[in-house]
Amino acid sequence: MYKIAVMGDMDSVLGFKALGLEVCPVSTPEEGHEALHRMARENYAIIYMTEQLAAQMGPDIARYKDALTPAIILIPGKEGSLGIGMANIKTAVERAVGADIL
Repeated sequence: MYKIAVMGDMDSVLGFKALGLEVCPVSTPEEGHEALHRMARENYAIIYMTEQLAAQMGPDIARYKDALTPAIILIPGKEGSLGIGMANIKTAVERAVGADIL
């Protein structure tokens, strides 16, 4: 069975535990690197990651960009949005539709 997790700083991800998601608080990109690859091996289908952490883990995220699982979805952290998640959605829509409709 596939699982869902949330990665990021403790303050940003702790609330997701109430929704039944697995919470993976990380404080450094190295911890994030290890946790991301561990979750990919352990059949996580969706990994929500804060934009602040994703900004520091570009090559690790790119490795799973075209993979079926895990789907890495960027969410704003406690500091607010950096715009990376929306830019990724825009790029994905352009690839799927063939034009910028957003």
